[in-house]
Amino acid sequence: MNLDRPARRGALIALVSAVLFGATTPLVQRFGSGVDAFVTAALLYAGAALTGAIVRAPAEREARLQARDLPWLLAASLCGAAVGPVALAWGLQHASASAASLMLTLEAVFTAWLARVFYGESMAARVAIAMLCIAAGAALLLADRGVTAAGDIFGLLAVLGATIAWAADNAFSRSLSLRDPGQTVLAKALLGAAATTLLAVYTGAALPAWRAALGLLLVGAVGYGLSLRLYLLAQRAFGAGRTASVFAFAPFIGALVAVALGGSSGSPWLWAGAALMLTGVALHLYERHAHMHTHEPLEHEHAHVHDDGHHTHAHTPMPVGAHSHRHRHAPLTHAHAHVPDAHHTHRH
Repeated sequence: MNLDRPARRGALIALVSAVLFGATTPLVQRFGSGVDAFVTAALLYAGAALTGAIVRAPAEREARLQARDLPWLLAASLCGAAVGPVALAWGLQHASASAASLMLTLEAVFTAWLARVFYGESMAARVAIAMLCIAAGAALLLADRGVTAAGDIFGLLAVLGATIAWAADNAFSRSLSLRDPGQTVLAKALLGAAATTLLAVYTGAALPAWRAALGLLLVGAVGYGLSLRLYLLAQRAFGAGRTASVFAFAPFIGALVAVALGGSSGSPWLWAGAALMLTGVALHLYERHAHMHTHEPLEHEHAHVHDDGHHTHAHTPMPVGAHSHRHRHAPLTHAHAHVPDAHHTHRH
């Protein structure tokens, strides 16, 4: 593994995750038109659960979820698989898909802030400027929507609530990123689907047409289930804040798909906001961080390889490729480019 470019793999995984999720916003609006928000969320996460069941890894390849993970899992599921999707589904019924897609970029700002507060992830001046650009773009978008389409403002505020919920989900999920991502997706999706199904039944929501239900299930399987699995792998590779920063490309994918589907003509204000947001994302991606640092003794379990400069424990025979078991890290001091992954949680 090349220690000079520690974020390359994580950035690529996060970008693929962003593309898969970004395309869902206009598709959820299309298939979910006239469908109750609770029913929409339940179908999306039922589809995600199917993906989680299919992509679970063998126990020798990935660490299993444990009882002590339950509080993190419940908190992440409540925010990310219940509150977030419901708020987004309602918002998409009261705002244009392209504007809502761009509003989702704010998830990166909130996630980076939470990662800084709770995990001490580094935030250089470039990162702070990037977040300001993203926030300014979203503010411009909100101002434009408030002037040109008064009905959109409440929908966009609902989408804003979804971004806050998903940012909290990202922060909670960071503690689960060393577990099997397929198992985590399955657990989160089942909890989210169960919660929103109960709410749909309680509120007497009507069942959708089979075409709409099938469409939402498929969108959930790919845009939520597979995308979430990749997102967790990216968090493992280079931290919660930077994963969210790269994932901020998702709204641009959504906006482009919405325009392509004829849902919006793309006003000058919308594209001005998009330009500011894209500038912020680009600044995130060009960050480089390297200095002398010390690894304290650490014992944990996760999938790992032995060519990354950090896993030097011995095996007889040495396994080939990624494998998982509980292992110990001895104290180590060295300098190389790094990102705030599970082995670089030192303060700055």
